[in-house]
Amino acid sequence: MRYPAAAQAVAQRADSPFAAPVIRMKINAWLDQYVADEAPKSKSLIVTVLGDSVLPAAPGLWLSELIALMAPFGLSERLVRTSCFRLIEEGWLSTRRDGRRSHYSLTPLGQRRIELASQRIYTAPNGDWDGQWTLVITPRSAETLPNRVDLRRELEWEGFAPLATGVMIHPDAKQAVLQQLLGDLGLADRVLVFRGARPEGLGPAPEQPSMLAFWDLDEVRARYMRFIARFQPLVAALAATSLAPAQAFRVQTLMIHAFRRATLHDPRLPIPMLPADWPGIAAYALCRTLYAITAPLAHAHLASSCQWPQPGGGGERARRPGPPRFA
Repeated sequence: MRYPAAAQAVAQRADSPFAAPVIRMKINAWLDQYVADEAPKSKSLIVTVLGDSVLPAAPGLWLSELIALMAPFGLSERLVRTSCFRLIEEGWLSTRRDGRRSHYSLTPLGQRRIELASQRIYTAPNGDWDGQWTLVITPRSAETLPNRVDLRRELEWEGFAPLATGVMIHPDAKQAVLQQLLGDLGLADRVLVFRGARPEGLGPAPEQPSMLAFWDLDEVRARYMRFIARFQPLVAALAATSLAPAQAFRVQTLMIHAFRRATLHDPRLPIPMLPADWPGIAAYALCRTLYAITAPLAHAHLASSCQWPQPGGGGERARRPGPPRFA
């Protein structure tokens, strides 16, 4: 499997234009500059905090706690409130009042969305592939198929590509996720799902370029390369300093946010199909390395900043922040 060699070849690059400045700058200055350069969207950044930090520890948190957590990223109280309102409208969050305080929790839909994304973020690229393909076929009357637009959008989010009219294809689709997706859309008995050997005409070998032509990988490659360029210098910088818990939380949140933006656009093709220099392999290795450095301190910051035992009675104890999530 090419994973270790490719990761070392790309992730250990020292010629990044960001390398020298980040080693000289203090971590806080680097973090402030990164936020100024990248200007992460408030709603998306809150989703990253909910998925990476909150959900592993508890199903929700107080609005005042979320406002305090997001302040170091330049998000004002008003912006946090507006973003939460939009997340409620989109089905991610629910809210409940306790006197003058508001408590936000992930809805079942929001939790499922985050769990599906987490599978993509924290799971290593697949180095093993049995050569089997999954095809999702809609009937000829697909124009009248309910949720057909939603089906295509969800399949594309899962990395499927159109092979022909009414046919979507992927070499490594997770069957349980696919069946749940079809069930949620009410289409489990309306579309056909096949799992089989390589379709005819796609070339004699997995490395055949014609097989990759179904996916637009150029933008995904660029996202991974930018992630590596921005965050690889932090490995040396963090090794040379002692992080405060609040700093670790900021580094980890921005790193996961940047990696999420790259990997959620990645169709997650098996490594045997990909070019030897595919940067997604090195990007994952870099993210895992940095996460191992930041996670214990970031979890300590969360534990000291949030009232994890949730309201609602019953004497239930909230889950505490756990160990790093990367394998």
